[in-house]
Amino acid sequence: MHQHQHSDPVINHQDFWEQHYGAAQRIWSGRVNPQLSELAGALPAARSVDLGCGEGADVHWLAARGWDALGVDISATAIERARGVAAEQELSTARFTAADLTNWSPDEHFDLVTASFLQAPFEFSRSTLLRRASELVAPGGHLLLVSHGSRPQWAPQPQGGFEFPTLEDELRALALDGQYWELIVAERRTREVTGPQEQPGTTDDNVVFARRR
Repeated sequence: MHQHQHSDPVINHQDFWEQHYGAAQRIWSGRVNPQLSELAGALPAARSVDLGCGEGADVHWLAARGWDALGVDISATAIERARGVAAEQELSTARFTAADLTNWSPDEHFDLVTASFLQAPFEFSRSTLLRRASELVAPGGHLLLVSHGSRPQWAPQPQGGFEFPTLEDELRALALDGQYWELIVAERRTREVTGPQEQPGTTDDNVVFARRR
């Protein structure tokens, strides 16, 4: 999910994301998020979950490195594609579940919980989801949050009074207690991006990487 915040109480979240993923045969690049590969690449393989996994690239990357990797997304279309790639690549430890994260309650905890660009063009209980993500982390495990912090130069201005979250917004939403969490990375990072007509540009990401004590 990708977040913009303006009020539209009648929107059906599942229908929105089904239309989003149904608009093309593939929406995302299929490449791992570079923040995940950099920050979690050296972690020992264990149990992971990617919240709002989309077409599953991060889950595939983790499974290929031995993780018992679960991906969860509200779009059944995205999950079907993710499962198809996992089957093609023979990633037996990549699992996927189609579920609305606002009422998804697993019975297990995870050694790595990731949420990359868990944002949307409508209002939803994002802060609640981020705090719930932190609650899914097992003792000694890690939490990785990556969010859009700005728009590329070629992208249109967001509508509806939307403002991108700051790093401080993300830390406030997570509300990690220093008694129980070690904050390893809390940074706003700039990366290069290419537009739909090959326009060069840059954008900022908020990156939070923390270890539960």
